[in-house]
Amino acid sequence: MAELRGRRPERETVDALLSQARAGQSGTLVVRGEAGIGKTALLEYARGVAHVSGFRVESCLGVESETQFAFAGLHQLCAPLLDRAGTLPDPQQSALGVALGQQGGSAPDRFLIGLASLNLLAEVAESGPLLCLVDDAQWLDEASAQVLAFVARRLAAERLALVFAARDPAEAPTAGPGQEQTALAGLPELRLDGLDESDARALLESALPVPLDDGVRERIVAESCGNPMALLEFPLSARSARLGGGFELPGALDVPRRVEQSFRHRSGALPAETQRLLLVAAAEPTGDADLLWRAAAQLGIAQNATEPAEAAGLLGIDTRVRFRHPLVRSAVYHAATPPDRRRVHGALAAATDQGTDPDRRAWHRAQAVLGTDDEVALDLEQSAGRARARGGLAASAAFMEHAARLTSEPVTRASRALEAAFATQEAGAPEAAAELLTLAVTGPLDALQQARSELLHARVAFHRARGGEGLRMLLDAARGLAPLHPVLSRETYLDALDAAIVTGGLSSGPDAREVAESARAAPAPSGAPTPADLLLGALVTTFTQGYASGAPGLRRALEAFRGDESDADVAGGAGTLRWGWLASRTAMAVFDDDLVHALTERHVRLAREAGALATLPAVLLVQSVMLVLAGEFSRAAGQAEIAAATGAVPLLHAQLILAAWGGRSDEAAEIHATMTRAASGRGRGTEVALTQYAMAVLHNGLGDYPAAHAAAARAFESTELTHSNLAHSELIEAACRTGQPGSAADALEQLCSRAVASGTPWGLGLAARSQALTSTGPAAEDHYREAITHLARSRMAAHLARTHLVYGEWLRREGRRLDAREQLRTAHGLLSDMGAGAFAARAARELSATGERPRKRTVQVTDELTAHELQIARMVATGATSREVGTQLFLSPRTIEAHLRSIFRKLGITSRRQLRALPLP
Repeated sequence: MAELRGRRPERETVDALLSQARAGQSGTLVVRGEAGIGKTALLEYARGVAHVSGFRVESCLGVESETQFAFAGLHQLCAPLLDRAGTLPDPQQSALGVALGQQGGSAPDRFLIGLASLNLLAEVAESGPLLCLVDDAQWLDEASAQVLAFVARRLAAERLALVFAARDPAEAPTAGPGQEQTALAGLPELRLDGLDESDARALLESALPVPLDDGVRERIVAESCGNPMALLEFPLSARSARLGGGFELPGALDVPRRVEQSFRHRSGALPAETQRLLLVAAAEPTGDADLLWRAAAQLGIAQNATEPAEAAGLLGIDTRVRFRHPLVRSAVYHAATPPDRRRVHGALAAATDQGTDPDRRAWHRAQAVLGTDDEVALDLEQSAGRARARGGLAASAAFMEHAARLTSEPVTRASRALEAAFATQEAGAPEAAAELLTLAVTGPLDALQQARSELLHARVAFHRARGGEGLRMLLDAARGLAPLHPVLSRETYLDALDAAIVTGGLSSGPDAREVAESARAAPAPSGAPTPADLLLGALVTTFTQGYASGAPGLRRALEAFRGDESDADVAGGAGTLRWGWLASRTAMAVFDDDLVHALTERHVRLAREAGALATLPAVLLVQSVMLVLAGEFSRAAGQAEIAAATGAVPLLHAQLILAAWGGRSDEAAEIHATMTRAASGRGRGTEVALTQYAMAVLHNGLGDYPAAHAAAARAFESTELTHSNLAHSELIEAACRTGQPGSAADALEQLCSRAVASGTPWGLGLAARSQALTSTGPAAEDHYREAITHLARSRMAAHLARTHLVYGEWLRREGRRLDAREQLRTAHGLLSDMGAGAFAARAARELSATGERPRKRTVQVTDELTAHELQIARMVATGATSREVGTQLFLSPRTIEAHLRSIFRKLGITSRRQLRALPLP
């Protein structure tokens, strides 16, 4: 292809991607570059190679005007494939059907839609390799961008290639919370730069109708900066004077602007009727030829009006309407006058069927309005409701915002603006929500609406600066809501208390105790208290009257969250999904490892059943921390892998804690630096505190006690890290090893009093170990033995192993080498088997100092498996099918089968039955 002149490395990259996909190794590529640089041409090259190679090719195009339509891009891509949707599990079929407007139902979770899309594409790829092309990805609607990015990150063995083309971030639109540069961040990229001078010169000459003066040619080549579209467009749009002798040289415009301006000049030279037809095509983003002709008929445009546009190479129409380049569409649309645009949108609205596409009809009607129109505003409000039902929060917010601006009556306008603001904030765009809130408060609001506006203002303020004034505003909002909406008032108090726990000690503003004092004024529940009501009351008691007073109430609240299997109703499930993360962290606060296990398992199960997978990352972080403390490092790594499917920040937390307990200092330092940079200046002190806890563990394992003490002391400043009881024992051990036990006196007192109040083996064991570290003689030994007895009755295997370690170290220093060997031998075996490398090495050094050579770890049959493979093996060994495992891990069944083949090869087995017979850790 002429337009791919000089693109050999890029063509080779595409060839390799397709070759790997054809061989069963899926892949993704994001092609980036400025407008006109050749992204679309490279996608067309991929299409041509794929067709020759036996691929099925499906594509979609991001369109600026489509950004308000939830899942519009996904619908383009998947609509031709929906005949295979019947093979998907029922929940996935329903989620995809609702998202694409094929059926009614409650709003599905974005990740469930992503899993359904992944499995649909994988199912199609079973019949032959599949290439999916997404052009102008910067214009994808937010919902489609997130889902397609999810799919891209989960591709593995589906014989599927996914290629995006997107403008550079500097050129891309400010499209809100889901703009593609955020969604596609981290995926493999191929950058297209300008052609070199020789290729640029050759490309220009290939398009020239007549010879060009040398000076003019060199000027054009220089000013094009190697942009192929600029080079190809110049001969089509330049006046003959420029071509002939060098008069009227191009002005100093940036290349993308010049390309668009070239298209504008070419379209402007066409007959008036053809220009109107081009404008209809530009304003109708679906490419529906029948709709185009119906709208054209409304405007009295004859069908032969398309001929000059086709001859000029701007447009092609068969069963679909296709512009030669996306910039043609934008050039035509933006060159039109506002009255002309309104007339065209009015014609498109009249041509759009109200029954089959009411939302697009409402949108076109809205674009045709000058001023206000209450009938159209009502249509937009109804479209907002339908978008929300499909899970398109950003689209719902956009429809409602437009409805508000078209509303003439002030009360209704203010109400719609308020709902648009809430939807926008919920969609993850707090700054845009604040702008809409400004519109809402200009109109008359009733008392409840005013209170809700203050709540939203508080949420935005808290988002901007964690803690501080935003937290005070949340409390003010909760007080204002108390007489108007008691349930929302209590929820806001609980939100504020949770926020105070998370930010407490590390930001300005009220701490958890001050917030709890304010929350004592929360209105009483109107009926039987929900688990959230019980949790609010218990947390208030804990922070105002002390841990011992609050612990029994906390346990009652957590038991209510746990419930039994009959409690999986809507109310109970909704409470768990909203407050489950706080509940599971609170179970850590009462040292109840059984409750943490039960609550996190229940939360994960309900999230999967409800499709509310967006709530998973936070609870998976708690679950992975507990699995680490239980010595189940490989299972914890598996939970981190699941969290990775969401691309969420908690994944880094889990990875850091795993690296720290595993003693992988380089990996831990790298993740720590990444997290610290990300949190810097954003009011995310608790995230930094969590990294300090992890670094304290790492340094304690390595025996670098001064560094461990410094990190643990910083972690102990965080209310969250003390509330969940993570920081105490690390600070106490480091303080004792550096000869400054007094610096951990508060931590020791708090830990011991909490342990007595909780009465659990976990709490009592940690307290006894910490007392042993600060004691001498027989008292120390009694505490060590007590700690081992208690911890052996809990799930906390990692803490049990470390207790054997510190007891053995104490015995050696007491000169009791034989007794020390027994404890150190046990510690070394436990720590080695679970993968706590630094602590195991510490035990080995101590054991060597007693005169005994540490045993080498017994090789296990599963040692060759990765953590991910081990997780799959465990699930398959329980009888789960490949589809069931894929659903749990957000992978396609074909990818699970590929992993199983690797697992079988490494283990020397050939069947699932043999796998079930193996001892899996």
